[in-house]
Order: sequence, then structure tokens, then C-alpha cells
Amino acid sequence: MIPDSIQPLFWDIPLETFDPAAYPEYTILRILEFGDENAVAWLRRTFTTLQITQVLRSERRLSRRSANFWALVYGVPVDQVAALRQGG
Repeated sequence: MIPDSIQPLFWDIPLETFDPAAYPEYTILRILEFGDENAVAWLRRTFTTLQITQVLRSERRLSRRSANFWALVYGVPVDQVAALRQGG
């Protein structure tokens, strides 16, 4: 279940049936792109560092700005961040 405080980040889905654990990539992407400190704290309690860094490595829809920031936070080399690779 998504906490009330971060539900606005998921404006385009039916929250009453949404299970974040069933869609970790989507959930992580939304928090990394649009979340505030509270959302990121929930993210870190809900998903592992490995799951989060996997999204950085595979998700091209993350903005370059967010991708750069989270790559620094998680120590992921920029050449391994999907949204920052040339042609991506």
C-alpha cells in the first residue's frame, strides 16, 4: 500500500488495487523522479538498495537531472545509468 502522503505521485493509477511490491520498477521510478524526502524515506524502507540501483541501470524514462542526482547518491557510475547513456 502507498502511504497517503505520497499517493499524489501515482495520479494515473487506481491506488485501491495497486501493489507496489508487484511493480517495483514503476514504483521506484516514480519516487526517484517526483518524490520528496518523505517519499524517499518510504522508498528506502520498502525496497532494497539493489532494487533501486537496478532501476537506475535499466530505466530510460528517468530524467537526466534525476538520473544524475541518484547516480551520485547511490554511487552508480554514470556510464551504467540507462537515462544517461548516449543514444538513450
